[in-house]
Amino acid sequence: MRRLLALPIVLMPAAALAHAGHDHGSGAAWTWGPWITGPLLLTALLYASGVARLWPRPGQAALFAAGWLALAAALVTPLHALGERLFTAHMVEHEVLMVVAAPLLALSRPVGAMLWGLPQGWRRALGAAAGTSAWRRIWRAITDPLAATVLHGIAIWAWHVPALFAAALDDEGMHALQHASFLVTALLFWWSLLCRRGSRGVAVGHLFATAMHTGLLGALLVFSTRLWFPDQAGEAARWGLTALEDQQLAGLVMWIPACLAYPVAGLVLAGQWIADAGRRAGEARHAVGTR
Repeated sequence: MRRLLALPIVLMPAAALAHAGHDHGSGAAWTWGPWITGPLLLTALLYASGVARLWPRPGQAALFAAGWLALAAALVTPLHALGERLFTAHMVEHEVLMVVAAPLLALSRPVGAMLWGLPQGWRRALGAAAGTSAWRRIWRAITDPLAATVLHGIAIWAWHVPALFAAALDDEGMHALQHASFLVTALLFWWSLLCRRGSRGVAVGHLFATAMHTGLLGALLVFSTRLWFPDQAGEAARWGLTALEDQQLAGLVMWIPACLAYPVAGLVLAGQWIADAGRRAGEARHAVGTR
């Protein structure tokens, strides 16, 4: 479990640097900046090298591939460039990071394979660092389901405060921090609920709580008659939208399709929880009957 501590460190550069190395004023549809493609390719090569040495379950490899492609789709394809000009596209980009790429990558448990893709000395050093008591305490703290849910919620709400959002639009470093915080907290959130050993009932509760508060934020954007982020939608008219309509459409993306990921995951976990309870009850009845 401690190996997953490296996951945010391995994956964060791609998101953290997602707004570096490209020209905001150009009309290029794809974003090929080395600070974006470099970390993405490095992550893929590390995983592929590790898989060649230590083949994981086929399902895990497929989940990693899907998550990596979703991450690349958000950061490299025309969606990223369009997000610089249209708030709705920017919202889609964020949601792909948080509710598509992050859960797929968390479920793939890629750190073991990635570690085997590193030179032996590096692998030992990282293993030793992850095995220290200080790192274990930090890891347990940030992957506690409640803590991970709160951290992810803070990241979502804080970056939609108009002043912080405007700062992210004006400054590349702040924009990089915004993307990094979305991805890293989403990775922690999904891993703590889907992969960490614990009560599925607790996980279901946190998923539905997250659906509620993100849905509320989306609804506020949809029904607001005031423009929250005037600098974001400066080119909305090119797509036949007013700035306010662009904001409302972005809120609808967050409110409906993106929020569906949380209750769907919650229902799957609830089904597993009920099935496990039924199996335990059956085993208990069988044990009593054989006495």
